[in-house]
Amino acid sequence: MIELTPNLPVVGVSPMQSTSLTSPPPFPSAPPGQPGKWARRVAFSTAVAIAMVGAGFAGAAIYQRLDRDPSPPQRASNIALDLGPERDSDLPRINVAAVAEFVAPSVVTISADIEGPLGTGGSIGTGVIVTPDGEIVTNAHVVADATAIRVRLAGETEPRSATLLAVDAGNDLALLRISGSGYVPATFAEPESVRIGDEVVAIGFALDLDGAPSVTLGIVSALERTIQTENRGALDGLIQTDAAISSGNSGGPLVNALGEVVGINTAVARGDSTTAASNIGFAISGAEAIPVIESLRRQADGISRQEGFLGVGLGDRTDGGQGAVIREVEDGTPAAAGGIEARDIVIAVDDKPIDGAAGLVAAIRDHEPGDEVKIVVNRQGEQLTLTVVLTNRPET
Repeated sequence: MIELTPNLPVVGVSPMQSTSLTSPPPFPSAPPGQPGKWARRVAFSTAVAIAMVGAGFAGAAIYQRLDRDPSPPQRASNIALDLGPERDSDLPRINVAAVAEFVAPSVVTISADIEGPLGTGGSIGTGVIVTPDGEIVTNAHVVADATAIRVRLAGETEPRSATLLAVDAGNDLALLRISGSGYVPATFAEPESVRIGDEVVAIGFALDLDGAPSVTLGIVSALERTIQTENRGALDGLIQTDAAISSGNSGGPLVNALGEVVGINTAVARGDSTTAASNIGFAISGAEAIPVIESLRRQADGISRQEGFLGVGLGDRTDGGQGAVIREVEDGTPAAAGGIEARDIVIAVDDKPIDGAAGLVAAIRDHEPGDEVKIVVNRQGEQLTLTVVLTNRPET
């Protein structure tokens, strides 16, 4: 079966029964004195794992317009994240080569020195330039515990030193900066414009192979997925895609036919001897990534963010239904004050459906202390809407 491990240690929910996707680290770089061959050997041996996969170089293009007009599309250059327009019609088929060429200036290779219990190692991933002054978004797991971070731009041979501005491990995103200005920022798709069936490409430094990044084609297979990773907690609001994603792709963009980033590649699923998992990859959607990026900017300015606390123990349903089962309600917590009871089944938070325990964890984590949330529960066949005011997590 797909590897699952219990792990929901966040936002004030303590799982009694839960599942999680395992998440191997990004592609490891060679140890000192053993470049190249060692790294590639390890890459091929680990590429089949359910991975928080170092991802990258997502290509994008203005399909037919690029075919007719050799001049590049104009990009916005404001410090805010660039967002594409809303759309009413289906997107055209992707011109993969044009897409890759168009997005190339906005995608970078990231290499990090990692200090671990066994000594110094490294990781390789991908990043996306989001502002002209050198802000770069990548996965948190690419740069976790890094003692040094380097970034190499498309078309360059030498890396540049990067500064880690802020990290949100729970949402698996990190914000870096390189010095200088005049960089080409990527444009994010308007979140509501992403649809199941849209063609997308993932571009990144898969397996840290020599040369240019890899480009893979697929579709948006599903929206609003929630997964539980082995060591990153719950991730929600994910885009599922069948575009091939491998170790080394982590942090890179998943891009539509218009050259817009629809998500940041973060994980893939793997099967085992009893369960098949083919072409199932996940990207953090723009709807989730954009507010997290803004939060990371505030964190870099010294404004820390605290996660909301609910105060329940959770489990997943085993009867085939949807929702998160409340196994336990702690005394004196927001859950108790709001009227949540053991054996309630949470089916929605603020009108957003909850698929399972991991989904409730992620939904609460996305709120801050003091936020008022509406929680819809099924209690012995009766549907109730409860109002809960979240608090800070108690110190232990």
